[in-house]
Amino acid sequence: MNGNKELIEALNQIEKEKDISKDILIKAIKDSILAACKNQFERSENIEVNVDSETGAVDVFAKKTIVEEVIDKNMEISLAEAEQKFPKKKLAIGDVVNIVVTPKDFMRISAQKAKQAVVQKIREEERKVIYNQFISREHDVVTGIVQRANETNIPINLGRTDAILPKNEQIATEHFKNNDRIKVYVLEVKETTRGPKITVSRTNKDLVKRLFEEEVTEVRDGLVEIKAIAREAGQRTKMAVASSDPDIDPVGACVGMNGDRVNVIVEELRGEKIDIINWDDNPEVLIENALSPAKVISVEAYPEEKWARVIVPDFQLSLAIGREGQNARLAARLTGYKIDIKPESMADTEDEEYYYYEENSDDNADVENDGNNE
Repeated sequence: MNGNKELIEALNQIEKEKDISKDILIKAIKDSILAACKNQFERSENIEVNVDSETGAVDVFAKKTIVEEVIDKNMEISLAEAEQKFPKKKLAIGDVVNIVVTPKDFMRISAQKAKQAVVQKIREEERKVIYNQFISREHDVVTGIVQRANETNIPINLGRTDAILPKNEQIATEHFKNNDRIKVYVLEVKETTRGPKITVSRTNKDLVKRLFEEEVTEVRDGLVEIKAIAREAGQRTKMAVASSDPDIDPVGACVGMNGDRVNVIVEELRGEKIDIINWDDNPEVLIENALSPAKVISVEAYPEEKWARVIVPDFQLSLAIGREGQNARLAARLTGYKIDIKPESMADTEDEEYYYYEENSDDNADVENDGNNE
């Protein structure tokens, strides 16, 4: 059949703009036309469609076997008829030849089917491209723009698609406006028939980790390692870091000159406090560091029970506990230890515990004080 240059030019343009292979689109066109053609033939298992990738010409062929006596005209052809159709070919019984059987009014049919196939395939391939783009960013940080700030589940535009920031992944104290630019942690990317479903978070503790990897060269290069993070999103994060290079101060690297590095992250998290401490393999030292900024007199750690007793100066007790127990609670989560805190004046009492904090507990077990001081 005659060529269709406009079709090929359109496919070339789509390939360039959308990064979808022209060969994939042509195959979709062939498949759709073939499906339409099969309705016009008594038997269709030997029907093939050819679309010329240079000219756009479309032809329909029936593969027929050369036989001495034709029994099934849809599948067979006599030697005489085959030689008449292909005078320049040397043919014999048993050979298979392609006979053009393009239906009448086929240009109109093929044009409609080609358009439908291209549109459908573009949608499918765009979904694949977007899915592949974001599945590689799963558990990473991306920047998006708030679309409708008042929604319960906030849509976040990521460029070629939207993600959803669910209510339970939002920080209660954060209030966005339309078109706010924010960074979010990609929790999950699922492939669906309507395209990728992307779920993001502002509360996940790994958001903090990824932000430091972006901002701090030493963390990104592996010279400084983030060993543990405990976070109460929107309020406070504690992060323990270590350096593989003795000449690098891991805390200083994360804080930056005059706090410039950590302040960028605090600003992104809209004022969330971030405590950065030195990691130590000795649990007693680690627990002491984790209770910073409070000063500690002593720590007795029992690694098998993952439990520790801490003595602090009386005037440091409220600081060690933190407002509503937050400082001690985050220290317990960071270290993985249950922590009993006693003031120095009660260190020798028989009380088994005075303040008790557990790694996985959201509620502190304050016995005689509400810990309601910073």
